[in-house]
Parts: sequence; C-alpha cells; structure tokens
Amino acid sequence: MKTIVAKFGGSSLASAAQFRKVGAILAADPARRFVVASAPGKRDSGDTKVTDLLYRCYDAAAAGEDFAPVLDRIRARFSDIARELGVAFDLEGELAAVEGQLRAGPRRDYMASRGEYLNSKLLAAWLGWPFLDAADCVRFTPEGAFDAETTQDLLSRALAGLDRAVIPGFYGADATGAIHTFSRGGSDVSGSLAARAAGADLYENWTDVSGVLFTDPRIVRNARPIQYITYRELRELSYMGASVLHEDAVFPVRRAGIPINIRNTNRPQDPGTLIVAALPEGTETVPVTGVAGRKGFAAVLVEKSLMNSEIGFAARLLNIFAQNGVPFEHCPTGIDTMSVVVSEAAFAPHREEILAALREQLKPDRVQLEEDLALIAVVGHGMVANKGIAARILGAVTAAGVNIRMIDQGSSELNIILGIDAADYETAVRGIYTEFYGE
Repeated sequence: MKTIVAKFGGSSLASAAQFRKVGAILAADPARRFVVASAPGKRDSGDTKVTDLLYRCYDAAAAGEDFAPVLDRIRARFSDIARELGVAFDLEGELAAVEGQLRAGPRRDYMASRGEYLNSKLLAAWLGWPFLDAADCVRFTPEGAFDAETTQDLLSRALAGLDRAVIPGFYGADATGAIHTFSRGGSDVSGSLAARAAGADLYENWTDVSGVLFTDPRIVRNARPIQYITYRELRELSYMGASVLHEDAVFPVRRAGIPINIRNTNRPQDPGTLIVAALPEGTETVPVTGVAGRKGFAAVLVEKSLMNSEIGFAARLLNIFAQNGVPFEHCPTGIDTMSVVVSEAAFAPHREEILAALREQLKPDRVQLEEDLALIAVVGHGMVANKGIAARILGAVTAAGVNIRMIDQGSSELNIILGIDAADYETAVRGIYTEFYGE
C-alpha cells in the first residue's frame, strides 16, 4: 500500500475552516495515512500565533506574573475550533495540566510544544484517527541533542502498528519524559522524520504557497513556481536565503530517497513543487531553476605578485579570519589576487584587527575592502547542458544597468554567484528573471 506522510503548517490549521480543508485533502487520497500537525498559526495579519502566546505565558510564569489572561486567549483559540467543528475534546483537562506545570516550575520547551500537542489531539479527535505523542517516539538526550538513531527505531516501530495516525510536530522528549523542541524548522523536521520512519513513498509539506518560486515574490510579482528541483539545487538556494525548508528538515528524507512535495492547503489543485534526488526521466531541463540572494556582505581583496608560488599563502590568509572567528562565504581567486567574501555583521567587530594582520603577516602589495555588497546565486542543473547560460545571466544584469563586482562559479557548474552593490540587488534579480521567463 502506498504511504504518504502529510505535514500541515500553522496557517493550514489556524481555524475550523482550515481544519475542514485539511480533512478534504486527507479524504482525497487514502494513501495520506500519517499527519504531522503544527500549532495554530495566524488567522489574519493582525492575529497572533498560538506558539507566541505560549511563549508569553511561559515568560509571565517565569517572572512570577499572572499568566491567566494569556492562557485564556489560548483556551479561546482551541475552544473556538472545537466548537465550530463539533468535536468533543477535553480541553479543560489538558489546560489544567499545562497550568499545573506552570505553577510547579515552568519549562520553556514544554510550554512551546503545547500548541502542536493540543492541535494534534484536536485534529485526531475530529478525524477519528489515533493520536501518537511525539514525546513517546522522538528522542532527545537530556542535554537537548536530537537522537536520530533512537528516534528512527522508536518511530518506525510505532508507525508500523498503525494504519493511520496524527503526530504533533516540533518536539520530542528525553528518556525521562522531559520535553525538548527542535531549534530550527521544527514541524518540518518532524514531518521528515515521520516520512523516513514510515518508509513513505512521498512526503507532502502543506503550507500557504503553491510550491517553491523561482525567486522572491517581493521582488518579482507573480514569480513562476518551480515544478521540479533537486535536493542539491534546493540546498544552494536555501543557503543564499530562499525560505523553503531548512537542511535539517530535508536530510532524513534525502537520505532515504523520499521525494518532497510542497503544496498549498488553500489551493490543493495546484501541483506544487517536487523536490527530488534526480529529475524524472524525460523531464525537460530548464536553463535556470531559481535565483536567490542576500545583502550584507563585504569582500577583502588581497593582491600580491607571485602569490601562486608562495606555499601556504591561502591557508595563512584564511587563518587570519578564522582566528578572529569570522567564517568566509566565498573565495574567488586569480594568479596574484584572492578575495575573501564575508558577512558584514561577523566582520565589522574585527575589521581593523583583520586588516592589520593581513598587512603584517602576508606583506601584500595591496589590501582593498569593499562593503555593502549583495550576493546573488543563479542555480540550475540546466546550466551545464545549455550553452551560453552564463553569458545570458551576465548580459541580463548588465542590461539592467548593474555593475558586477564579483563572479564565482562552483566547480559543479550548478550555480553562478554574482557580487553586486546592495542597492542594485532587486534590479539585478528582476533582470535575470525577465531574461529567462519574461515579465
């Protein structure tokens, strides 16, 4: 029997109306056997996420202040959903346990997890599906480190005994039962772990967008969605700032070879984006898969004649940055030049020390600092098979009136990195988009 694990984000489960959409999606395909649920998100732009209310509740309790008004707001969110759905749900009993924990000695991770816990219990009651508490099968160490091996064992055995189940995302527990939360990509990580443990054929990640877009829609309105993207391409785009899935949420299914489908709960008819290890046979290769970037970079150019014959020069140069705790992002080189691109935020507190050390230890002919830069990553497997892609990218940026300060192409030919003035960032992205996909 085919198995799909479906994770639904906070916007997908923010209200009774959204619950009904989720119910219709699950009913549309019996293969959707396991659901990973988030806490209720915002119902509108002026609303507050339940997780944020839980953090406020914890902060008040930890400070010895009255947390009852915030707890009442949380009660109202869940009771409204239960009432509109007509679900018999022991909300008061659950909240009494939460209140007891707050009074006995509040724990931040415990409080943060209750949104997912309560929403999953409510969803399970409405669907008539079993509830599987993540605290019983997602394992952390007492220090809060995730235990992947034990989790795989516990979760796979738990799911093997169930035909269907609702599992809360975002948290797990150590062997003593103390709750711990994931630090990044919480429920997305949980969904990925469940998909791997279930041996799923597909992991669906349902959110409020119809897949991964070619670029930031705040820059290019109506940017086209990406039909297929490989794990490697996704990693390149995510690293350069694209908000898709964190690497921690991708790794478990990537390791197991399970594709991810990013879907829109509000538009279930849209196919979304399929994230795969390799493009399906016969799929048309597009020249460029996506464009992402970030501002806030600086580049330190070091020039020295016969640099290439000076053994260990590059290692000594990079070690100066390392000794100051500044990681480098990119390192384009020439025969007598080497540029180190760094985050301005990391570099600024150590600027003078690093520049002085470079001059003193390396005796360069010139050291030049360029600040307020942006990096743009143009990513795509199609760049290898299609001639002239690099020329089109550079031509599009130049035609948009943008001066290119740096060019760096990875050895895999999967991406081209452009360094430009931060003020020209949006103009350059729009120029690249127009070149390949029109206005």
